[in-house]
Amino acid sequence: MHHDKVISIILGGGQGSRLYPLTETRSKPAVPIAGKYRLVDIPISNCINSNITRMFVLTQFNSASLNKHIKNTYHFSFFSSAFVDVLAAEQTISNNNWFQGTADAVRQSMHHFLSHDFEYALILSGDQLYQMDFNDMLDAHIANNAKISIATLPVKEKEATSFGILKTDKKNIITSFIEKPDASVLPDWTSEVSDDMKKAGRNHLASMGIYIFNRDLLIELMSNPDTNDFGKEIIPQSIHKHKTLSYQFEGYWTDIGNIDSFFEANLGLTDPIPQFDLFNNNKRIFTRARMLPTTKISGTTLNRAVIAEGCIINAAKVEHSVVGIRSRIGNDSTIINTYIMGSDSYQTFEEVTSRTKIPMGIGKRCFIKNAIIDKNCRIGNDVRINGSVHSKDTETDTYVIKEGIVVVKKGATIPNGTVIS
Repeated sequence: MHHDKVISIILGGGQGSRLYPLTETRSKPAVPIAGKYRLVDIPISNCINSNITRMFVLTQFNSASLNKHIKNTYHFSFFSSAFVDVLAAEQTISNNNWFQGTADAVRQSMHHFLSHDFEYALILSGDQLYQMDFNDMLDAHIANNAKISIATLPVKEKEATSFGILKTDKKNIITSFIEKPDASVLPDWTSEVSDDMKKAGRNHLASMGIYIFNRDLLIELMSNPDTNDFGKEIIPQSIHKHKTLSYQFEGYWTDIGNIDSFFEANLGLTDPIPQFDLFNNNKRIFTRARMLPTTKISGTTLNRAVIAEGCIINAAKVEHSVVGIRSRIGNDSTIINTYIMGSDSYQTFEEVTSRTKIPMGIGKRCFIKNAIIDKNCRIGNDVRINGSVHSKDTETDTYVIKEGIVVVKKGATIPNGTVIS
């Protein structure tokens, strides 16, 4: 086993503008997913399940929620070398810039990595939903004497234009690479894939943004200050100089880049057999262990609902929705195609029954469809939120509409009787 020779570097992404407003007050890795986890739990859990236990999370800005989450979640034994460290862009005397790209983030943090003993650096993206055993990739990397390995995913022609696409020879060594190719050149960019993938029409190999670098090569590449990005610069410039292996992955993988894909990935968990499997002993997703009560449901019709712990639900109907921790939904309300993130704490009985201030959660007789309700929102009674293809993109102090999805901002109050559509 080689996992004691690896450190893992999780790139937490930039300012997350495409996930705005979920990233308005928190860094991208801290965005809540699936009702009880955060985005960063996915790559960290993949590492822990692969016995890779030395991890750095690189983030553009230090959000308190990310630090608190990691500090409260990933406790390792006093005797083990395991750790998860958050590194934010540091403004130093010699450098006062934000990270200029993925490679720049790694370059600025190199001194932290080099104080550890490792032979291989596993570089991961912090905004993807997938389950993968990195040891298989590492074994292939070592067996082939590669300097760099790239995890690749066979994709269909119509998806290929939004990825870095590469070609390999018979030994899975990468021979050429093109970033976001034009559809017209795609016939020249097919690769050898398994029969299952051929049947599915997935003949193009896309880079998943998951890399292994040998330590000495990483040091060498990072000493050139002109390259800022792995996908756009380092990979295309390296494949002809350094032996680069393609490691094909055929499992479920999705990039949570924007509100649309974020929404889809979360609601996908309500499918009869979700592509992302949270119910697997060997691929467990770890998160903060909260001491929450059971969820209490009364008089509600539930259909394809995923409900986290600690909720009090009196709604008439919850359908094709994910309901996060400590959510409260009042009588006669209907929730459809919605991700409710829940709340960070409970209110007292007095606060919930107060006549003057709208309590946290969702009130009575509400109708909510095609929405994301961020944490700690207060939605009054008789509120109608109905996102659809006809909804215009807008932004107010309390909500944003993007691509037909209404996103209610964290901590927002939506007064009784409000209509948003």
